[in-house]
Amino acid sequence: MGDLIKLRASDGHVLSAYHATAEGGIAGRLVVIQEVFGVNAHIRSVCDDYAARGYEAVAPALFDRIRPGVELGYDGDGIAEGRTLVGELGWDRPIVDVAAAVDYLEPRGGVGIVGYCWGGTVAWLAASRLDLGCAAAYYGRQIVDFPDDHPRCPTIAHFGAEDALIPQDTVDKVGAANPDVPIYLYPGAGHGFNCDVRPDYRADAAAVALDRTLSLFAKSLAPR
Repeated sequence: MGDLIKLRASDGHVLSAYHATAEGGIAGRLVVIQEVFGVNAHIRSVCDDYAARGYEAVAPALFDRIRPGVELGYDGDGIAEGRTLVGELGWDRPIVDVAAAVDYLEPRGGVGIVGYCWGGTVAWLAASRLDLGCAAAYYGRQIVDFPDDHPRCPTIAHFGAEDALIPQDTVDKVGAANPDVPIYLYPGAGHGFNCDVRPDYRADAAAVALDRTLSLFAKSLAPR
């Protein structure tokens, strides 16, 4: 359904991105932020699903600054390599590249953002530092590490109640620091519950989280 495009960041860096064109009438425009596994088949399918629901979607390849074309497996080696890439990349450069994706979409209307895993934290930071229409952050483990970053647009956050990487006290800290952000906890769900190619996939939790995310988009993103 989608195609690969090139984006140019404000510092001159050129990165690839997956672009899915909305089907039918335009409901809005989204930047989709990857997990630590890159813009892989799963993230492309997430973009395609949003496009089928009327949302033009762009997933910038944030690891291109380190190594182009990264697509990692959902195993121990993939997780370890992804975390290494995240450490090398840092947090500021991904926001510059997210801004390039927003700039690509902005001439055609307001832009929302949704991110998963590492991308959940990136989406949160983007909502705090960029001009966006709304944001949905799925199980962003490092959100708690940025107590001074507060979303400036309507934002929601999703966490699994059985997420071993994000204990309840971490979720509580995020909520206490951001009382205006609805935080949803999904019983029985672990880390990565939205990803249908991971062992922790929970179809019931993913469906409810998607409904809430789509409701946010519908309220916050005016079609143009």
